[in-house]
Amino acid sequence: MSVTKHKELLAWVEEIQAMCKPDEVVWCDGTKEEYDRLMNEMVESGMAIKLNEDKRPNSFLFRSDPSDVARVEDRTYIATRKQVDAGPTNNWIDPVELKKTMTELYDGCMRGRTMFVIPFSMGPVGSPIAKVGIEITDSPYVVVNMHIMTRVGQPVLDVLGEDGQFIPCLHSVGKPLGPGESDNGQWPCAPIEKKYIAHFPEENLIWSFGSGYGGNALLGKKCLALRIASALARREGWMAEHMLILRLTSPEGKQFHIAAAFPSACGKTNLAMMVPTVKDWKVECIGDDIAWMKIGPDGTLRAINPESGFFGVAPGTNYKTNPMAMETVKENSIFTNCVLTDDGDIWWEDMDYVAEHGIDWKGNEWTPDSGRNGAHPNARFTTPAAQCPIISENWEDPAGVPIDIFIFGGRRSDVMPLVHEAVDWDHGVFMGASAASEPTAAALDVKKKIRRDPMAMLPFAGYNIGEYWQHWFEMGDKLGDKQPKIFYVNWFRRDENRKFIWPGFGENSRILKWMCERVDGKADAVETPLGFMPQVKDIDIDGLDMDTKALEGILEIDREAFVSEFEDLDEFMQPVGDKLPKRMKNQIERFKDRMKNS
Repeated sequence: MSVTKHKELLAWVEEIQAMCKPDEVVWCDGTKEEYDRLMNEMVESGMAIKLNEDKRPNSFLFRSDPSDVARVEDRTYIATRKQVDAGPTNNWIDPVELKKTMTELYDGCMRGRTMFVIPFSMGPVGSPIAKVGIEITDSPYVVVNMHIMTRVGQPVLDVLGEDGQFIPCLHSVGKPLGPGESDNGQWPCAPIEKKYIAHFPEENLIWSFGSGYGGNALLGKKCLALRIASALARREGWMAEHMLILRLTSPEGKQFHIAAAFPSACGKTNLAMMVPTVKDWKVECIGDDIAWMKIGPDGTLRAINPESGFFGVAPGTNYKTNPMAMETVKENSIFTNCVLTDDGDIWWEDMDYVAEHGIDWKGNEWTPDSGRNGAHPNARFTTPAAQCPIISENWEDPAGVPIDIFIFGGRRSDVMPLVHEAVDWDHGVFMGASAASEPTAAALDVKKKIRRDPMAMLPFAGYNIGEYWQHWFEMGDKLGDKQPKIFYVNWFRRDENRKFIWPGFGENSRILKWMCERVDGKADAVETPLGFMPQVKDIDIDGLDMDTKALEGILEIDREAFVSEFEDLDEFMQPVGDKLPKRMKNQIERFKDRMKNS
């Protein structure tokens, strides 16, 4: 008996089977038995290493090929009939041409392998904000990660029914096996020139070939949840954003829901799981990376976390930066490109202790004196969100949570002050659109010192960025007086000795408290050329070991520094051309005028 009677789905699976020619086809059921079986098979083949059960129960380590360690943005494409629809921030390619190229690569690419069909839900199964995807892959590593990152199995097919809409996601590692051949425990992938991560937003279709790593292969993540979903959201009137979601509760019990956008490896996960230092305020995590938001029946913007796990950057995560993440990954987790310690555990740089010896992410002997990192800078953990000690009881509420605050930000060692607030929605959209950050290890091919990253969506907006900004303006119009307030933060200012001035981490709760009090009408601010800003007296610094002059310094505006960035801002906006919204042009001119003349 078939697991589904969905004729379109069955026909697509047959079509891909005929093209890719796997040895067998398996429909994934999302059960623990399936997860355990695949993990055991990968351990036996040498692909996975089971960690010490006493140290890290039911957890495993993988090592990728050194060529396959991060997103490959120059091999990531948006394929639309017209180039203008992809816009200047995406790698555009003609869909007919791309399909011809990739079809040739897919022909026979799964020989010697099993083709897995993964029915998955982005968001709680059956939520009005959720979407169903079907990923076909020849990677058991992808299957076990999708078990954690999404909701997999028969309930998804039941919701899909016989004629429901689904997003087809095709993935292959791009390394067929000959008769009797095996991977010999080595990570399978294709050479860089054969890697393609392709999105067809006009068809709601994803094709990925040649990479087995992260968002290149876990197609529910950036591919569906952002690139395809952002285009879908524009057509359907909702928002798909690269944002964490958290709940902050005041001592009086009032709840505030915050969605915040930062580029990868700039502190989203740390903030999402923050342990606050302000007295009697409580933080709960709802999501650490992606927010899908629709206007609810009451007119408020309601958000879900479409994922069910965390795919976090490991290096730099420790009990100071993110104690809740460290607690979450204690068991039932997958680690990729970390150090294997002598006692069968994992380790990465900036953990809470220094490992004396181990096997590095390339499989070589390693000590602290080796002169190289033991873990790759983009090493990852995949771990169930439900294990987070501060996960909100409402994190899987199908109706979502009402968003009160948007935060934009980035990693800037100078120029940008600690925090400022938009004077209105349009100004806030400009703040997000002009956001800039110093690059991170999450992408392979970032060379510039400063990277403009609008709404942290530069690599993820699946259509023309100008139309994306216009969609933000229009969503603000629809929300009317229910618009969330918009803020911008920079935790990363450095002093003359290159040391961080703001202590960050749990202390960031002091800034979030001010934001919540602004929403509540209880906190003061001064109007500046950047927007509304707090003075030192407006921030709760009780118990904070920080010189008030230093705090004053990172709340000051260096107008000359901003004026010196006008040219860079214009250079970034110029390619948007006719698609640049009039409201954005207006905000740019107002910003320049305030910096020069006010």
